[in-house]
Amino acid sequence: MIKNIDNYLKEIKDFKPQTTQEVEDFRIQYLGKKGILNNLFAEFKKVPNEEKKKYGQKINTLKKEVSEAVKQWKEKLGNANAGSENKLDLTRPGYPAEIGSRHPISIVKNRIIDIFKTIGFNVSEGPEIEDDWHNFTALNLPEYHPARDMQDTFFLQQNPDWLLRTHTSSVQTRYMEKHKPPIRTISPGRVYRNEDISARSHCIFHQVEGLYIDKDVSFADLKQTLLYFTKEMFGKSKIRLRPSYFPFTEPSAEVDIYWGLETETDYRITKGTGWLEIMGAGMVDPNVLKNMNIDPEEYSGFAFGMGIERITMLLYQIPDIRMFYENDLRFLEQFKPVV
Repeated sequence: MIKNIDNYLKEIKDFKPQTTQEVEDFRIQYLGKKGILNNLFAEFKKVPNEEKKKYGQKINTLKKEVSEAVKQWKEKLGNANAGSENKLDLTRPGYPAEIGSRHPISIVKNRIIDIFKTIGFNVSEGPEIEDDWHNFTALNLPEYHPARDMQDTFFLQQNPDWLLRTHTSSVQTRYMEKHKPPIRTISPGRVYRNEDISARSHCIFHQVEGLYIDKDVSFADLKQTLLYFTKEMFGKSKIRLRPSYFPFTEPSAEVDIYWGLETETDYRITKGTGWLEIMGAGMVDPNVLKNMNIDPEEYSGFAFGMGIERITMLLYQIPDIRMFYENDLRFLEQFKPVV
């Protein structure tokens, strides 16, 4: 009997299956209910007492060898089959790479930044939670100034001296505190105003404001800078500046570009005039310079500001500002960078 077990052990070592089905058949042959091992255990009672110990050890060895052989061959053949099934076919066409698109506001903001960088403006940023001094008072808007009513403000309930900034002019005041003229910077960022949400307005929007301070800066410098921007951004070479009022600039102006009247859309967005307002601008008020410890007798400067959403809506003919904030992929995937 022991000699038979030795033969089985040799058979296990010589076993070289080619498929997983052969391994399964081998397992059933030895470990199945009617398999070899069960038969050997059934013969145990016929073994002489002096051989039972050796016989039992041989059976246990056989069982262990069979189990390990089955496990190893299953893993080996299973991995080999998996490799052949998943083998890369270099003749198959590749899957197209899904490339995301930038948000239209980011596209336009980056375009504005690139235009002003080419004429020497750097980019400055500041906190969105701002104090009263940098957002209002330093910009010639002292407490109880009626112009504060022009900007419905979100004040922080815990401390009314802190608020969500209503414009990125607050970044300019902080920049002037830390830098001495000449100053040439633009401040893009998100701002907040307590306004009703509609197709044309939102409580959250984005601005880009520019500031240039140096000796002998004039209104002519402002006009030439804005003319350069409108040519690069819109391809329009005709602008006009209408007198206006802003507390932090004097004189102040609204900037219009001549959009034209070539299509029905042109008539609609310009209300039949061909002119379209795009931003506000003006010469920096001497009081603002004084607040920032800059001598208005020695230095002068200009500032301008525009809403990025408004520019984006013009470029892409988007009818509703709320579409920018709905995160609808059907809307966002339409946009390509402005060339």
